[in-house]
Amino acid sequence: MNSRIERYAGGISTKVKRKLFGLWTGELTAALVFAALWIGYLNEFSHLGFYLTTFSSVYAFIILEFILFQGSLYWFMKWKRVRRKEDSHLPSRYIQLFLLFKKMNKILLASGLGVLVYHCVQLGINGLAFFLGLYAFAWLEYINYYVIRLSYQSPSEIKEFFEQKRFKRSILAGEIDKNQRV
Repeated sequence: MNSRIERYAGGISTKVKRKLFGLWTGELTAALVFAALWIGYLNEFSHLGFYLTTFSSVYAFIILEFILFQGSLYWFMKWKRVRRKEDSHLPSRYIQLFLLFKKMNKILLASGLGVLVYHCVQLGINGLAFFLGLYAFAWLEYINYYVIRLSYQSPSEIKEFFEQKRFKRSILAGEIDKNQRV
């Protein structure tokens, strides 16, 4: 019986490792591809230069990239722990790092409202939709990591979401809350 339990536990561990690997590499790939596309569009499509080089757009893009890299780092740390056969919960010192990131994100995102005003005063509505799209994307990534889970990838996750009829707390938000209660 013990060998059956070990095989079962090993199977879950492999499945979890694969899932965490996919999450951290996916977030990192997204951040790198977005940056490569940004640079590529700047070089290839000069008519997009205005949208890609305004202070407001660059500001929103940097926030988005910063949050995507945080997500990649978070899933990487969890993957590394599971790979070393430790539990996936991050130690307090790592959670403190993500608490710092959370505070920084709040400051950067709140400052984005000032950037919005600046954009409207300096450029009017020219390029505003591009900035707002990037800014909203950054907010959604922040919410997805630090508040509630917004992304559901597999059919079983989507089914579970509809059965619950509500969003779940994000895993990172749960770890932060747990860490602060200890």
